Amino acid sequence: MNPAEPSTGGKPDVIVVGGGIGGLSTAFALAREGLRVRVLERAKEFGEVGAGIQIAPNCTRILDEYGLLDEAKSLGVLPENIVMRDAVDSRELTRLDLRDLERRYGFPYMVIHRSDLHGIFLRACRRAGVELLTDRKVVDYENTGAGARIRLEDGRTEEAPLVVAADGLHSVARRKLVGDEVVSSDYVAYRAAVPIEQVRENGIAEKDVTVHVGPRCHFVQYALRGGEMFNQVAVFESPKALAGQEDWGTPDELDAAFAGTCDTVRKGIPLMWRDRWWQMLDRDPIETWVHGRIALLGDAAHPPLQYMAQGAIMAIEDGWVLAKHYARHAAAADAAADATATATDGDVRPDLDAALAAYEAVRVEHCRRILTTGRAWGELWHLGGVERLQRNAIMRARDTYDYHFTDWVYGPTALTPDEEPPMFTPVPLASAAIEDGAEEDGAGTGAAALAGGLAQ
Repeated sequence: MNPAEPSTGGKPDVIVVGGGIGGLSTAFALAREGLRVRVLERAKEFGEVGAGIQIAPNCTRILDEYGLLDEAKSLGVLPENIVMRDAVDSRELTRLDLRDLERRYGFPYMVIHRSDLHGIFLRACRRAGVELLTDRKVVDYENTGAGARIRLEDGRTEEAPLVVAADGLHSVARRKLVGDEVVSSDYVAYRAAVPIEQVRENGIAEKDVTVHVGPRCHFVQYALRGGEMFNQVAVFESPKALAGQEDWGTPDELDAAFAGTCDTVRKGIPLMWRDRWWQMLDRDPIETWVHGRIALLGDAAHPPLQYMAQGAIMAIEDGWVLAKHYARHAAAADAAADATATATDGDVRPDLDAALAAYEAVRVEHCRRILTTGRAWGELWHLGGVERLQRNAIMRARDTYDYHFTDWVYGPTALTPDEEPPMFTPVPLASAAIEDGAEEDGAGTGAAALAGGLAQ
């Protein structure tokens, strides 16, 4: 399918607030349907911070439809396996064979630098005629009779029939329309992407995504940019956060958190960037994302913890679903116009409200599942004591080719609630048999846990 050409000139049909991966991917999806799209980015230039990002088959499927998958493959890496290990003793717990995973779902599992994925969508938007404006800080939203209006920090206002708020975790639209607060997990993430030569002697697996899970910490490693770079993510529970201190997650806590881990993990810790870190925050799921002609999208609607590696993917899916429902209603409007002998151009318009209702009807529940499963998955990764041993036993018992725990998320993105696949059945920790006298390594958390499946 060739993208429809967006109209040029005049006021936009859609204003997208936020020029991150979610905002740009949505702008591109809507422009493909012939809409005039304007993106407002608060920074002085478009860009992304961070390091690696994982994109599962439910995302590479969309990239393929957009004609962007080959470009992504040229910039990223297709790992062979995802392997989960115990961070203390380094023993393998479970794995996903990503070549077999691709055969099952039809599309690959890929890792790519976040800025590279962002750049792919930025270039796609330019080709599609999206209007890309920087240094535009949106401070207020309101509905109007014909759509919605945003107000900029300098006092100017802009209007469109639809405003998509893709303005992130600390969304101005979310604050006004919902008014809830971010939720702290008391965990913090450190990241680094370094030349792979710096880590080749550290016992790494260059062709795998490796996740070491330990008591109150975990460590992720995988190659980037054709194998030339190596991405590492170190996540741990902050004692300062638990104590209520404002300055938490500092480098001294990083070193202490991983002192008792295996050699491969300990050798990676000194390479982490120490001038920046990311407090791991999310929000409780909400049921309403659409407020008149203002639609929340991406992290503004459903900011997750990172454990499912679905944050950016959910935002890309949001835009794909919204565009699909707009296209369906546009086609219905065209058919109605053709069937009405007296209709003139512009008399019958797509039902934006119906398209927004359809978007909300399917995406809210799917993203709620990701948010709540991500929280539980984080608890599972960070268990100590007997519960760690129970988790390990359950994971080691999982068959590599059991996809019961991934079908609900890696399959085709649902467009209607009836297309949403059933969830997996949780496996209770108490069902695991462990050897008497097995060594413990700290207090358990008491968390009810899931078992099986992999993602970071």
